[in-house]
Amino acid sequence: MNETNEPRCPECTDPVAAEPTLDRRGFIRVASIAAVAATTGVPAVARARRADQPAKPAEALIQELHASLTEEQKKKILLPFEDQKRLGMYNAALNGTKIGAVYTKPQQELLERIIRAMVSGEDGYKAISRNGTWDASGSFGNCGAHFFGEPKKGEKYAWLFTGHHMTLRADGDFMDGAAWGGPMYYGHSPNGYLPGNVFNFQTKSVLEVAKALDEKQMKKAVVVGSPGEQAPSVRFRKKEEAKPGIAGSELSKDQRALVEKVMRDLIAPYRKEDGDEVMQILKDRGGLEQLHLAFFRDRGADENERWHFWRLEGPGFVWNYRVLPHVHCYVNIGQAV
Repeated sequence: MNETNEPRCPECTDPVAAEPTLDRRGFIRVASIAAVAATTGVPAVARARRADQPAKPAEALIQELHASLTEEQKKKILLPFEDQKRLGMYNAALNGTKIGAVYTKPQQELLERIIRAMVSGEDGYKAISRNGTWDASGSFGNCGAHFFGEPKKGEKYAWLFTGHHMTLRADGDFMDGAAWGGPMYYGHSPNGYLPGNVFNFQTKSVLEVAKALDEKQMKKAVVVGSPGEQAPSVRFRKKEEAKPGIAGSELSKDQRALVEKVMRDLIAPYRKEDGDEVMQILKDRGGLEQLHLAFFRDRGADENERWHFWRLEGPGFVWNYRVLPHVHCYVNIGQAV
């Protein structure tokens, strides 16, 4: 494996820069829980609920936070629901507006409760917070938290939490047609193949699929080049467009079970409600057989070099995962109205 790859992520050298927003018509609608999870269940880390986790759902805590805002604070962190920034993926606090500079200490404590309510217990919190470091953000206070629209009964709104290698969102469950209310972004600075990367368990999971493929299948799964990153990498292809990699329909039952485990590991850091929503799209769009799995190797790279990207893609579904030189993961599931 080549450890000298130059970072191909200019946004990491310019952490204030925002990722391009996706077109509002670029997503597909998701419903509730999948039959896929019913057969094997989501992993224990996704099911577990710690005793000290907030009893209120994230949406109730978000409303509580909004009710505490002053008019001056609203000018800084409240944006119109129609603002296109709502559907962006960000690599730093949105608009450079940091939690520590806007919110009071009690509000910051409430913000942390919101994040904990959006993840799957302590393991999920460790992953999303990158073991409490918030990656290059350096602290929770250097991240951002913004409202798009006001979280009132009957009103459409979205809430975004942004930081280095992180865009996490809640949509108030107003049936906007997108999982999480829009695209997601997460990552961690260490090499994705190393145990020190908090998302290494996801890469290890997909490598088990690679090991299970025979020579003919692997030939279909490997793609020379890059799927790209940021917004263009997660646009949905037209129905007639070919998808890269090998189709789930070409896998054996045992191999599909390994792909299912990958899916469960991908959603493991998030709260059960969001994970269920993601899994449901697999059922609604034809299940695992409709997914394509591709492993991308940079042009000129030796065949023995590990993959730089891997990708799961299906109808209305893209999970684009860069492993080298460090993890960048762009996710798009759903159709915004």
